Amino acid sequence: MFTATLIADPKEANLDQATLDALCGAWGGGDARWLNPNVAAEFSVEQVPSNRWEAWEGLQGLGVDLVVQPSEGRRKQMLLADMDSTMIQQECIDELADVAGVGERVKEITARAMNGELDFEGALTERVGLLKGLPEGVIARVIEERITFMPGGHDLIATMKANGAYCALVSGGFTAFTGYVAETLGFDENRANLLLVEEGKLTGVPSQPILGREAKVQALLEISEMLKLDHAQVMAVGDGANDLGMLKLAGAGVALHAKPSVAAECDIRINFGDLSALLYIQGYAVEDFA
Repeated sequence: MFTATLIADPKEANLDQATLDALCGAWGGGDARWLNPNVAAEFSVEQVPSNRWEAWEGLQGLGVDLVVQPSEGRRKQMLLADMDSTMIQQECIDELADVAGVGERVKEITARAMNGELDFEGALTERVGLLKGLPEGVIARVIEERITFMPGGHDLIATMKANGAYCALVSGGFTAFTGYVAETLGFDENRANLLLVEEGKLTGVPSQPILGREAKVQALLEISEMLKLDHAQVMAVGDGANDLGMLKLAGAGVALHAKPSVAAECDIRINFGDLSALLYIQGYAVEDFA
């Protein structure tokens, strides 16, 4: 059996009964169940419909996401999450660069790297180089004044942990930020790059080895082995090209508000929902949230 899940942006709450009934009827689905009224609903189907992506495209025009996946095993025991533009709404290095007066140049490099147009390690080295001499205290200022969390993140981590899952934050960004995000949201661990500092200022040189795409894959392998979990029991979420390795390896790889080139390679694409969508696709109803 398979489960089809329809998810709208919680702020819009524009998923209506008629849309749900129309798709369920067309696909010969079982009884539909609301997970959150006008936000998320699901129904079962015996096989993946041949017009799955045509239906997905049509629902995108209504501001609704559609996910079809095997029903068995969809509730995961591990979450591996990217940070920038995934658990938080910003790219930390872009915010630091903005303070340093090189924001536009760094944002351009970041966008190209996340689209897969540039080698991630080279792009990170170039961007960090542009931050040379920035006072270390700017990091705390950026965290306090500029960092905001992606909606649904607290519910996602709290609910998965309450149900026995292990949650790891793995970022191509920096430990100065992942430490704060992981502690605030309740992640079990975090991995990222170090921003090197000498005499109170950023050196402009990244620590080695740089944590990028392969390091995220390695994190999935190491943590799942430590927990004695199969990759099918892992959910990974990210938005950039350096997340594709872990998204493809995980049992459920979620492209969240992802770059088009990244989303095109993933079967689970969340373009309108927030991080609570990752709970709905596991079958959690809003009343189950921790």
